[in-house]
Amino acid sequence: MGTMEFQKDPSAVALEMLLIVQPEKRKMVQRLQMDRQTESHASHQSEGFRGDGNGNNKLGNELHGHAAQMQQVITSCSAQGTHVTVEVHARNSTPQLFKKLSFGKGFPENRKRRPRPPGLKDQHAYPWDKSCLKSIPFNLKDFEKLDAYATKVTAKSTVEELVKTLLRVARTDLEKVRAIWTWICHHIEYDIVGFFNKDQQSFKPKDVLQSGKSICEGYAGLFEQMCSIAGVQCMNLSGYSKGHGYRAGETFTGEYDHAWNAVYLDGRWHLVDSTWGSGSIDDCFSKFTFRYNEFYFLTHPALFINNHFPDNSNWQLLKPAVTLKQFESNMLYKSDFYMMGLLAAHPETPIIQTVNGKVVVAVETRLPMLFMFELKGAKEYSLMTLKRNGMNLELYPQKTGTHKLQIYAKPSKGSDEVYNCVIEYTLECSSVDRNVCFPKELHQPVGPSWFSERQGFLKPSQKGPIIHTSDGRYDLSFILSKDLSVLASLHSGNVSLSEDTTRRHILQACQGNQVDFKVHLPHAGNFAFKIFAKKKSDPGNYNYVFNYLICCPNTKVKWPVFPQTYSKWVEGYELVEPLAGLLPADRNVKFKLKLHSIAKAFVQCEKICPLSLSKDGYWEGSCSTSGCTEVYVMVLENANHKFYSHILKYEVEPQ
Repeated sequence: MGTMEFQKDPSAVALEMLLIVQPEKRKMVQRLQMDRQTESHASHQSEGFRGDGNGNNKLGNELHGHAAQMQQVITSCSAQGTHVTVEVHARNSTPQLFKKLSFGKGFPENRKRRPRPPGLKDQHAYPWDKSCLKSIPFNLKDFEKLDAYATKVTAKSTVEELVKTLLRVARTDLEKVRAIWTWICHHIEYDIVGFFNKDQQSFKPKDVLQSGKSICEGYAGLFEQMCSIAGVQCMNLSGYSKGHGYRAGETFTGEYDHAWNAVYLDGRWHLVDSTWGSGSIDDCFSKFTFRYNEFYFLTHPALFINNHFPDNSNWQLLKPAVTLKQFESNMLYKSDFYMMGLLAAHPETPIIQTVNGKVVVAVETRLPMLFMFELKGAKEYSLMTLKRNGMNLELYPQKTGTHKLQIYAKPSKGSDEVYNCVIEYTLECSSVDRNVCFPKELHQPVGPSWFSERQGFLKPSQKGPIIHTSDGRYDLSFILSKDLSVLASLHSGNVSLSEDTTRRHILQACQGNQVDFKVHLPHAGNFAFKIFAKKKSDPGNYNYVFNYLICCPNTKVKWPVFPQTYSKWVEGYELVEPLAGLLPADRNVKFKLKLHSIAKAFVQCEKICPLSLSKDGYWEGSCSTSGCTEVYVMVLENANHKFYSHILKYEVEPQ
């Protein structure tokens, strides 16, 4: 525990000497009264605080009781019984003995100067102003060589020798702290076994160095001593954390569960957590994986408070300070939330309730991002839409109760990067909306977005994710910014249709760089309209791009398939009539098509019926379906050619 320097009166000196020479009394905590105020205490009062800044500070406007000049002296021993600490407190304050973690809170014996408690100039505005993730400005590129050096330094026989080696490339205090931080994060493993056997562990820095593993107490203790040797003021801090095993809305009571550090740089205090900077533990709490996390180095206090609540509110370094109740109820944002440039999530409470079986979540981002989600414990129907600055998610859980909702994200560039969890909610579902039923083939996100634009699909005629049609028909178009070959398919969750059948409910036409789709639904219900594309020069498969949700409530809808198209049905061709791929028997059927770059066109049924080119550029004619089961539209591409090509095929209803 940190102390203040002051002139002791004889009684205090006598007490300290008594405790040193009588080991059996070292664990006693005695209270004495001082009739005078010390210079050191007065100087701290001028900064707006009383006490020593280590678990006993109180803001001036939080002091209670009547004003008094009397002081209290609290004397305590370290766990090893080798040091006596004397703290000065105002009589009108409520001093609290620091809750020691197993590694203790004492300053190293070789410390040349004792850290000052945080003052007003250390405070940052709360909440976060969304400008910077760090409490001190610096460029990470400036640390590339130093980080590379510190990462490769091997463990030494002593902490002093290790620090001396690291400081060969570090000059400023910031560089020293960075080298120490980098080394610890890449060389000290979280001791999962030791976590369950704390009584058998030693958290002394030299032992942590030799074993290469520890828990948070050991990380913080080693970091503090290395900074001390490097001549940088550092404090060990403890408090509550929203770490492994935390559940949204959880309350915190009892002993503190985590330890971290504060370092003094450029005249201000800054926060670091080398434990969380080093890696992560799996869900089963059985395996630790080194995964360096830059976020916890000199984290902006308004972000650090998101999952670290110190035992002393002064070490939040925030104005105004956050209460424990606020800490418990505040949203938990993962470090990747900020590292990826995400700004906010709505709702801003960790526990959300469905309204009429539905819940809506939105995320704001600086740049376009890709998202996915997982609702544990219940099947759900969902509709996620991407925006340039975030995402919207509508969820319809199909089971009442409490469920865990996790939202994942990844940068829009770099398809090989994995999705990381950025935020968690506890979703409470009180009722289920049974009227909602989306096809299982509907992929998230739904609708056109910046992502589909990036794939080459511009100016969609339908900008929203849902297409509503009352008669089961819909026309859709896009402008293609790339030389693409495009396909589309239709999928229903109600009736099982073959892939060939569903594709024949879509008629595709291309005019220049515009692609048009005519959709005739086979029945009422909800459908996923999926679009695939590939470069025309690419001989490979088509890649999925995006999809729409098509909704048709009209139960009388039953459209037949379109005619089958052949490879010779090229871009620029347009079918006006007949659109139905199934023609009536014993009828005279009219044909009208727009075809280009051909010499002749005709319809083949029982006999050949030529089509003629009209003044407005359409090939028109008619034929009888009597006596045939199939009808073909054929073209002669060049007058000198002798072979005709099939472009369309119709079927005839049985007689």
